[in-house]
Amino acid sequence: MRMDLNSDVGESYGIYTLGDDEALMAYITSANIACGFHGGDPQVMQRTVQMAKAHGVGIGAHPGYPDLAGFGRRVVKLSENEIESMVLYQIGALAAFVRAQGAVLRHVKPHGALYNHAAKDMPTARAIARAVERFDSSLILVGLANSFLIDAAREFGLAFAREGFIDRAYASDGTLVPRTEAGAVLPSPARAVQVAMQLVREGTVRTIEGTLVPLELDTFCIHGDTPGAVQIAAAVSEALRAEGVELKAMLA
Repeated sequence: MRMDLNSDVGESYGIYTLGDDEALMAYITSANIACGFHGGDPQVMQRTVQMAKAHGVGIGAHPGYPDLAGFGRRVVKLSENEIESMVLYQIGALAAFVRAQGAVLRHVKPHGALYNHAAKDMPTARAIARAVERFDSSLILVGLANSFLIDAAREFGLAFAREGFIDRAYASDGTLVPRTEAGAVLPSPARAVQVAMQLVREGTVRTIEGTLVPLELDTFCIHGDTPGAVQIAAAVSEALRAEGVELKAMLA
């Protein structure tokens, strides 16, 4: 079995540092790098691309809503055209740093509220997929498994990666429990390993209500800003390899 292990990184900006991206790079196989709207800035983007390239980690753009104060975790009311342009702009910004480093841009994964809204709202999902297709139709679009974002990728002929979360709780409809609710974030390495092993062995995840939801996945996500993210990544990486899972960056 092959699996990608990704993380949202490059989300520091200015004098504010978020997460330990350098340490995470030793354990992940794909990096979703913030593009300056919800987090990140030009210096951080450049440095994070350099780190990913040095560690042989797959590089992806991580566009979000223009909401630096809210870290992109609030829905911003925009038209489809505005969302498409916003995503295209951010992909292009990161791609400039990737090209300047002689690296390769492999995928696009929306961030936060944009990601979650696209999972349930087809116009938003289509706007994101259109932006990716217009920029480079060979890029992989990463989205929540069984969501509209995966449907939109198929509609636009894009390669896609179905994503599961091992540091977040699921609701019975297969969506993520909002961060505003108790128990939404799972910061324990042991708990993350348990979730990952159940997904690998049984193809299911236990929801916060106690039910089981089947998921077919191509990539696991660990949020770079989750408390103990490096410890979670290390534990999960070790457990997956012990299970015989080959950890490789996502491929189209």
